[in-house]
Amino acid sequence: MSQRTPSPPLKSPIQEIINDLYNRYREVHTGEVATYIPELGKANPDKLAISVVTADGQVYEAGDTQQTFTIQSISKPFTYGIALEDNGRSAVIDKIGVEPTGEAFNSISLDPATGRPLNPMINAGAIATTSLVEGKTTKQKMHRILDAFARYTGRKMDVDNNVYLSESETGHRNRAIAYMLRNFDIITDDPLPSLEAYFMQCSILVNCRDLGMMAATLANGGLNPLSGTRAVIGDYVESMLSVMGSCGMYDAAGEWIYNVGMPAKSGVAGGILAVLPGQLGIGVFSPRLDKHGNSVRGIGICRELSQRFDLHMFHVSRSGRTVIRHSGHGGLTFSNRMRLESETDLLREHGNQIETLELQGELVFSTAEIVIRESIKKADKADYFILSFRHVQVVDLVAAGLIKDLALEMVNAGKTLVLSGTRHLPVLEKVLKKELTSESFNQLQWIQDTDIALEQCENLLIQSHTTLHHSGHLANLGESLLLKGFRSGEIQLIESLVKKCNYKKGDNIINVKDPATELYFLMKGKVSAWIDISGTDGKRVATFTSGMVFGEMALLDRAPRSARVTADTDLECYSLSLSDLDAFAEKNPQLMIHIMRNLAELLAQRLRKANAEISALYK
Repeated sequence: MSQRTPSPPLKSPIQEIINDLYNRYREVHTGEVATYIPELGKANPDKLAISVVTADGQVYEAGDTQQTFTIQSISKPFTYGIALEDNGRSAVIDKIGVEPTGEAFNSISLDPATGRPLNPMINAGAIATTSLVEGKTTKQKMHRILDAFARYTGRKMDVDNNVYLSESETGHRNRAIAYMLRNFDIITDDPLPSLEAYFMQCSILVNCRDLGMMAATLANGGLNPLSGTRAVIGDYVESMLSVMGSCGMYDAAGEWIYNVGMPAKSGVAGGILAVLPGQLGIGVFSPRLDKHGNSVRGIGICRELSQRFDLHMFHVSRSGRTVIRHSGHGGLTFSNRMRLESETDLLREHGNQIETLELQGELVFSTAEIVIRESIKKADKADYFILSFRHVQVVDLVAAGLIKDLALEMVNAGKTLVLSGTRHLPVLEKVLKKELTSESFNQLQWIQDTDIALEQCENLLIQSHTTLHHSGHLANLGESLLLKGFRSGEIQLIESLVKKCNYKKGDNIINVKDPATELYFLMKGKVSAWIDISGTDGKRVATFTSGMVFGEMALLDRAPRSARVTADTDLECYSLSLSDLDAFAEKNPQLMIHIMRNLAELLAQRLRKANAEISALYK
């Protein structure tokens, strides 16, 4: 018996794309490190990190994602969320507007009549926001802010004291803004505790993975996808994302939303955080800034991610949470081909080398990402993998491209990949045929019926261990499972009752509603039983090969036939009429009991198979 040779771990096509972006953009050296805050000017300009976190917590990252830096203005939407929780939406709107300014982040953009800052993303609005956080002192406010931020990141947060002192010592313009806000009663008490808390919140230390997780928490409606902790009341997430979408990238906000299409926030330390609601969050860190104060590499990477994966928020797609309809492996789920006991035992022992994923819904980036992730996890220990698209309504070009990458990874790893139920999705085969080499494409198997695809994988698995019981084998009555345990003389009694009959491939041997007058011993060839379903090619319920019996249910109830039985190959059979069998039973009651015991065993095996498959559906 051959031993399976472990193959190298499969690589995620999504991770490979992230790696490619990292390798290309680390060669980009345009932009300058911020120096107006002296401590920021000490940053290494060549640092680069990318973190993409899905709304259910899957992390894809490249570069030094644990390198810490100060969050700076990326703190603003999160502090805004705290202010909303502490005061309610109406009270916050009374103090801070939501209109974009088209001006720099440190502009003094106050409503001339009321003194209200135009939005919470500029410094004036952010200082007013911090004043609305619970607490009278700087320490009290920071305790509230750090605790809230920790729920987003899933870890304890700290302040870089050197950066805080540098910001406080050079923050004369922000100090002037704070006193103007006090003049207009936007801040109603001493502005200094709020101002110092604002300097501190901008000096909170984060890393790129923190940004990705914070963004994913917003994408997940305010619930941290890994810890399950609620970071912010869900009702306020849309308000946070709204101001990020219209104002988060300062005077480049319009260009950003046009080209990238995700609510986002940048910080002058080089971070960018972007959110695609319901799908994912992105964090990028690179200290080189453009003239607007946004990371040059970060903008380029986010733009490419958006275009590569169709992440623009105005690209309409459905949530990917239910894209996996069912998954199973061959040790629990079997095809409807009836097999000898030895083959069934082999499949139970080695069937985990066959994996099946049945998909549903629409395949876009967010749903395809789940398919890729689950496929790699399951196929890593399998040699045969089936992807069923029967219940998929749409595959867009991004998803088709990712499936292509997955297919190539599996082919290169020496795995057998079967794509099933794709007839209604021509774009999938078109993309794979266009972008794969002929050699790689020809190694894929396209089988419309998932059950037949599973049978094919079972056959290949069995053949890798032993000789497959072939339909071309010419059996004798003694091999029939219905006559198991019969002695030669007893088999001769049955032989005297049967009639030889031959069928051509494609012949219907039994039709639905036919009277049940006989059963059949299959000596050579293959037949399948089908249930006809309107609008489909029918559903195969069983396939039998030489040595097996079909039509045997007539022994139990004599009811009209409930399935169509068709010859898959040319056949040699014996038929046994039930009237002759009844006469045989009167003369040989013990042998008839033996036949019924064998029939009960066959039906019990099928029932166990059905129970195992039903159980697998709910795991």
